[in-house]
Amino acid sequence: MTQGQVDEAKVTVCLEKQQAPALTPAQAFDALYAFCAPALVRQAYLLTGRRELARESVERAFQLAWQRWPEVARDRDPAGWVRATTYEYALSPWHRFRPSHRHPEPPPSDAGDRALMDVLLTLPAPYRRTLLLYDGVGLDLPETAAETEASTPAAAGRLLHAREVIAARLPDLADQSVLHRRLAEVASAEQLRARRPPTVRTAGERRSRFWARAAIAFTVALIGTTTFTLRTAPTHYEPPVAPGVQVQGVPPRVALGPLSEAETRLRAKLRRSTVNGPERLVPQFR
Repeated sequence: MTQGQVDEAKVTVCLEKQQAPALTPAQAFDALYAFCAPALVRQAYLLTGRRELARESVERAFQLAWQRWPEVARDRDPAGWVRATTYEYALSPWHRFRPSHRHPEPPPSDAGDRALMDVLLTLPAPYRRTLLLYDGVGLDLPETAAETEASTPAAAGRLLHAREVIAARLPDLADQSVLHRRLAEVASAEQLRARRPPTVRTAGERRSRFWARAAIAFTVALIGTTTFTLRTAPTHYEPPVAPGVQVQGVPPRVALGPLSEAETRLRAKLRRSTVNGPERLVPQFR
């Protein structure tokens, strides 16, 4: 094709875009989902070896994309944005603490597929991601380095190391074209399917409303706690009470001695006078 034919094709594409009716946000989201989701589910399965986690990763990525749709729609590469979000969620280390992830899922039925998946899952997550982006998706090295947030030499080192590990255990996959074909075959053999776009959008909207209400409830509880603290907190300083100190120099308590004869008669008289009731004692004048 000559340069003039290329320019003519570009002009035709631009005219078709201008004549095409504008899509609503929901229609644009559904188109992006239909284009990317099936392949992303298979890629997430190669990253994690888990079917349900692969579907969940893609759905969470698209739910986040729908929440930030104006930003994603204006992105230079919306498909790359969703792919990077899917990979980040799929490779999150927090999944290992989930009860459903304590045991591995059943491996692929084919022996060759099982061997390749075993080798992939032994690679560190950054090496596995770099290999999948370069040899699976087909990105070039600078794009792979940018998506994995690494320098180009670091991405090249990860890719070479991953290939060496695969070639050492599976010599038939030492060729890059054969490895690319086998990755596609393993991912396609599982028949993984993503949910429909409206379902994903609805789930994302429900999740957004839930977290918005949770944030409002937390804010209200924080304000109430702060108000209660301000109401009940002391408004002036009260010095602490000093601990007790033993008083020195006090004479010891001495026991009383025996009563005298007069004190004995008085005690007997008092006891006799109060036998029949608490009469008032009146002094007797002589």
